[in-house]
Amino acid sequence: MGRVTTSAPSSARPERLLATSVLVIGTGGAGLRASIELAERGVQVLTVGKRRRHDAHTTLAAGGINAALGTMDPQDSWQQHAADTLRESYFLADPAIVEVVARNAARGIEDLERWGMPFAREADGRISQRFFGAHRYRRTCYAGDYTGLEIQRTLLRRARELEVPIVDTIYITRLLAADGRIFGAYGFDIVDGTPVVIHADAVILAAGGHTRIWRTTSSRRDENTGDSFRLAALVGGRIRDAELVQFHPSGILEPADAAGTLVSEAARGEGGILRNALGERFMERYDPERLELSTRDRVALASYTEIAEGRGTEKGGVYLDVSHLPRETIFARLPRVYRTLIDLQMLDITEQPIEIAPTAHYSMGGVWVRPEDHGTGVDGLYAIGEASSGLHGANRLGGNSLVELLVYGRITGAEAASYVSGLTEVTRSPEAVAQARAEMRHLLSGRGTETPRKLQRALRDVMTEHAGVVRSEEGLRAGLGELAEIEARAADLGVHPDIAGFDDLAHAYDLYGSLLAARATLECAIERRETRGCHNRSDFPAQDDALRGSFVWTPDGGVTFEPVAQAPDSFRGLAEAAIDTSVEGRLVE
Repeated sequence: MGRVTTSAPSSARPERLLATSVLVIGTGGAGLRASIELAERGVQVLTVGKRRRHDAHTTLAAGGINAALGTMDPQDSWQQHAADTLRESYFLADPAIVEVVARNAARGIEDLERWGMPFAREADGRISQRFFGAHRYRRTCYAGDYTGLEIQRTLLRRARELEVPIVDTIYITRLLAADGRIFGAYGFDIVDGTPVVIHADAVILAAGGHTRIWRTTSSRRDENTGDSFRLAALVGGRIRDAELVQFHPSGILEPADAAGTLVSEAARGEGGILRNALGERFMERYDPERLELSTRDRVALASYTEIAEGRGTEKGGVYLDVSHLPRETIFARLPRVYRTLIDLQMLDITEQPIEIAPTAHYSMGGVWVRPEDHGTGVDGLYAIGEASSGLHGANRLGGNSLVELLVYGRITGAEAASYVSGLTEVTRSPEAVAQARAEMRHLLSGRGTETPRKLQRALRDVMTEHAGVVRSEEGLRAGLGELAEIEARAADLGVHPDIAGFDDLAHAYDLYGSLLAARATLECAIERRETRGCHNRSDFPAQDDALRGSFVWTPDGGVTFEPVAQAPDSFRGLAEAAIDTSVEGRLVE
């Protein structure tokens, strides 16, 4: 990895120049898996991110990771895994992407095993697999309720063995392209503000989704702010299904800086009861058979309806009560939930109910990608993990997000290695670098009067009010009007770094990404005039077969519609067949 300091005008900070064959943006599971593949193939790679590698969003994934291993149910198959995924997507998932993930899931588990992942095992040494909701068979591998954390640790350990260079203090502000081909990226060091130019023949974008643009979200304050959307869109990438966002039923409401932090669905799986402010067990109205063990989209909609119709708490929530369970059960089965509520609220869940509300949890849309390699249509640019789209449709099958990053991290790493090895020349554009540099200098000029954090809060209020669990055309158009006002104010953005670092500059770029992601979401949500899975339209309550496809957005071209392909015979019939939806012995997704 070469590095030199370039001479910039005296009024600006000197820039650091880095060079690599492939740049990976994002230090979570997806970025690490791609980096490992590149390193194993002997290709020079540099992995950068804006948050500490040990605290990536992947670490928060608790439930498990899917693969049709057949260790518990030998009759399971990749075809059934694909069918379950397609069915739960409300038939919006790209069947080709679904097939790639289902076919390659077992290899993802094998890779983790080889690198020392501590999966839960049966007495005879087999990897344990358990039910998640909407799976026909037991196919979810796990490591307690810390599966994502253990996967992140395993991948980091393997990356260290391969001596993958990881710099987790670099914020990428722009991708650099010339004549429709990537040649690098521009950014800055969050600690000391040094601008960074990175020359790279290919870029793999693994910087997450956009759920932080809602007020209540399971994402932390500086992650999933829409960075991937903006980085791709500004160089010609397209955004697919931005309106399809999974709302988790149980996010806490307090304290304010932790609003949206998840209460694991294991709390409902172990017998937790949902009640409104009147004390009624309201799931009896919405899914009398499965009650609290219904699917995420149904439980989230039920809670939202109770709150919207005036039966919620004064703070805008409902209650999840596990206090009737034996204390020993809570300590043995829900230790993370117990500790979280003590730490954040000094609430003892063995004695008191938890106040919760639906929380924005997962971006099921993202950057448009090809099924075979997750290329974006921009030469040299790939997107993986929650930054990408196509697998989840209108409802994500629980356990699929972790296996997706392993499958496509490997495939895309291999494809990027082949791509850079075949390049015979690279064109770099000084104008592209100058544009990125000018944007940053404008922010740092000190002339702007608007504060990034205030505008972020205003944007989150808009999205919560107008694009939450239930939407309508009237509300979405009102949201667009308020978004335009925030965009106008953002043109006068000012940042003021201090001795503590350049977080303020990072917040400004977070806002830029969030504004673009919000516009894509609102405009696509208007066009999806139906109710399907996570997307609930009060003015269009029925599902419309004519809209079985994706809405694709670009900054200049607006929204277009792409019908989804027909699934192959290998799993289409399985997806269309009814399966047992009883909840006995199963966890929700």
